[in-house]
Amino acid sequence: MIQHNYPRIGETVYEETLENGLRVFVFPKPDFGKCYAFFATRYGGMDTRFQLDGQWLDTPMGIAHYLEHKMFDTPDGGNALQTLSATGASPNAFTGTALTGYHFECADQFWENLETLLTFVSVPYFTQESVEKEQGIIGQEIRMIEDQPGWQAYHLLLEALYQHHPVRNSVAGSVESISHITAETLYQCHAAFYTPSNMVLCVAGNVDPERVCQMARDILPKQAKPPIPRDCGGAEPRAVFRQEDSRAMAVSAPLLQLGIKGLPAPDGPAQVRQRLLGELACEVLAGSSSPLYNRLYEAGLINSGFYLSYLDYPGCAFLIAGGESQHPDQVREAILQEAARLAREGVDEALFQRLKKASYGAYVRSLNSFENLCVEQAQAYFAGGDPWTFPEVYDAMERQDVEGFLREWVRPEYTAMVVIRPQEERA
Repeated sequence: MIQHNYPRIGETVYEETLENGLRVFVFPKPDFGKCYAFFATRYGGMDTRFQLDGQWLDTPMGIAHYLEHKMFDTPDGGNALQTLSATGASPNAFTGTALTGYHFECADQFWENLETLLTFVSVPYFTQESVEKEQGIIGQEIRMIEDQPGWQAYHLLLEALYQHHPVRNSVAGSVESISHITAETLYQCHAAFYTPSNMVLCVAGNVDPERVCQMARDILPKQAKPPIPRDCGGAEPRAVFRQEDSRAMAVSAPLLQLGIKGLPAPDGPAQVRQRLLGELACEVLAGSSSPLYNRLYEAGLINSGFYLSYLDYPGCAFLIAGGESQHPDQVREAILQEAARLAREGVDEALFQRLKKASYGAYVRSLNSFENLCVEQAQAYFAGGDPWTFPEVYDAMERQDVEGFLREWVRPEYTAMVVIRPQEERA
């Protein structure tokens, strides 16, 4: 295995690419009693159209999430969640826009639990009857999600920002879309994306890295497969699809969701740098320690729950702001004006240095979580980058970089706003 040492953050990572294409990362933690394992595939809610065996397949929205639910079924009629929980482990799984991950944390019986994880994720088992039975369960989950104002605001915002990119798809799908999912389609999706060469295994704890690799060799398929071609939609316009949208729901105050559409960075170091720069730019523009945040808060235009953050997925990147506001139009205008002022007049150097140190410190503190270590490593691997070079990225970052970012990104034509209004107000 290759050993990577990162003295500035006190981390050591062992890395190995197995013969079947699986990438393995192990973070040795000899002084800790717990272990964490994360087994992920580069397959999420946006991957509904892909090519398998030379044929393009269009699959229902929400199928990646549906497959995640069904993967816990085992041929003996059992459930892998129950098997892992019986050992005292804490297992779970999640489906995101571009990734599906299965994980557990435990204090003992790690190797038994790792064997269970690798086995059930790599060996699908479901029948058409069990698939149809799951539709009611997931359908109820979808209805509950759709009743949440925050989810509605976020989903409507993605539909406003993007005209073609499948990031606008709901990860869970709709009650109607999941009704078209069959056992055959689930098996096709598993065959396409649940292959070792499209997956990554990340482990943190007091474990032998070589033994982790050997167990993966013994359990997982032996052959590597070529990458699966995916369709991410037609060419996306630079400007937003539509600038405003709204919906009436049972909320006590208007809920604002503001999006700023940017350009995605290429995979690799450029993506790592843009993500860190975007996060820092958000803090400078409207973070909780920024002058704009304080002005908006004192004027009663936002409350303490307001946020601005950077997000990116394959083929897209954007800023997103949200929170309750009685005057969402004024908040949007204030953000646009402040970004233009900072780009024109410059960012205060003392403020920039203070916020850069705070952002760096928050990143370092996040490494105390085994889950954060493993999930961050998996996401960065799929994007072709090294997340643990962030100290050097911060070292090279100057306030002019933030000013340039705000100048290029935060413009009216790249901005969309969604407001969830109280029902009586809409009426």
